[in-house]
Formats: sequence, C-alpha cells, structure tokens
Amino acid sequence: MRTLCASTLIGEVFVIGFAGLVAMQLSDLPAATIWTVSGIAMLLCVLLCGMLTRPGGIQLGWALQIALIASGLVVPTMFFLGAVFAALWWASVHFGRKIDEAKARWAAQAEAAADPA
Repeated sequence: MRTLCASTLIGEVFVIGFAGLVAMQLSDLPAATIWTVSGIAMLLCVLLCGMLTRPGGIQLGWALQIALIASGLVVPTMFFLGAVFAALWWASVHFGRKIDEAKARWAAQAEAAADPA
C-alpha cells in the first residue's frame, strides 16, 4: 500500500506546483500567499509519504485530498484534478491493502512449505 499511496502523493506535488503557477495568473491573491500555501501543501505531500504506515497517515492523506479539491475555489480546474487524485488515493489505499494481504498470505504459505514440522 505504501508504494501506491506514495506514488499518488508525489504526483500531487507536481500538480500542486503547477496549480500554484496557474493561481498566480488567475487570482488576485499575492504571490507570497499562493507560494506559501502551495509550498506547505507540497511539503505535506512529501512528508506524508514517510508517514503512511504510522497511525493516522491514511487519514491525513484524505484530509489532503479534500484540501486539494477545495483548492478549486482558487483554480477551478482543481475541482476536477482534485477529484481525480482523490479517486487515485482511494484506489491506492484499497488495492494496496489487497496487495499487502496477498503478500502476507504468500509469505505464510512459503514459510509453511519450507518448515516441514
């Protein structure tokens, strides 16, 4: 699960950076405000990659997805892109857990086959 979720988060870093560039052109907000918010969101994505296996890591990821969708209030295209990344986040969590369960099952079968006792 960690690999899939981290891949989604790294993709979001780039989308947030490009959205910051677009926001500078489309909104009346000061550039410092846009880059402060964008920078914090990008840093949060990178830090969250390392926190995925800790308690609350997945929930923080969901909060980030909601914030990404809400950024559509500044850059309207982000409503769509935020929804796409929220769907990718769901798929990463859902299928990542299935993959982790299958790996654990295979490891248990391999251990049982190697231990004839």
